Amino acid sequence: MSSGVLIVTGGGRGIGAATAKLAAQRGYSVCVNYLRDREAAERVALEIREGGGSAAAIQADVSSEADVVALFERAESELGAITALVNNAATLETQMRLDHMDAARMQRMFAVNVVGPMLCSREAVRRMSQGRGGKGGAIVNVSSRASIFGSPGEYVDYAASKGAVDTFTVGLAKEVATEGIRVNGVRPGFIYTEMHAKGGEPGRVDRVKSRVPMQRGGRAEEVAAAILWLLSEEAAYVTGSILDVSGGM
Repeated sequence: MSSGVLIVTGGGRGIGAATAKLAAQRGYSVCVNYLRDREAAERVALEIREGGGSAAAIQADVSSEADVVALFERAESELGAITALVNNAATLETQMRLDHMDAARMQRMFAVNVVGPMLCSREAVRRMSQGRGGKGGAIVNVSSRASIFGSPGEYVDYAASKGAVDTFTVGLAKEVATEGIRVNGVRPGFIYTEMHAKGGEPGRVDRVKSRVPMQRGGRAEEVAAAILWLLSEEAAYVTGSILDVSGGM
């Protein structure tokens, strides 16, 4: 039985890839969005198809309005009506203090991490809203515990962008609550993904895991499980919530 059609932005690696694979196991047809790494996204889509599922890898820069519109149109054309969205795509830059950052970095951060989820959610709402003839659906935004702790000395710009995602999640949830659309978020803590290498410290999780009450880093699959619960009918009365997946941190 089909669970519907899910778009996962940044679906080729890490939490996005884990979410795409688990969603396919739960019956979703999955659009695996990617920015540059076509090979990784195609691998995820191929794995899903080899397992008997339906998937398509589609390139789009989520910070580009034209790309986002094209992404949704193509996903709908290839897979069917969109019923779920996971806003996972995000960028991270080299660890540094604010007084070393330039405006271009800040603008890149917010373009991808904030404008991207807003554009994708807009397109999802236009298709899902019962007020526009849609059948409803669910959106999950991938935030970060950095939005609470601020990431001083490392990524205050990233942390601030995720704080904006949290606020957007709550606001949009209330805006579309009567239109059959639920909007929630997950806030991962220290998770073993390739993103830390992009920040200049591949082994960051092992360095900081002692701060976590559970004394370990998390796995992408553990975050994916939380996302799929929020998308599911088991969470039918949950909207505007942000679920921490952070080992108690």
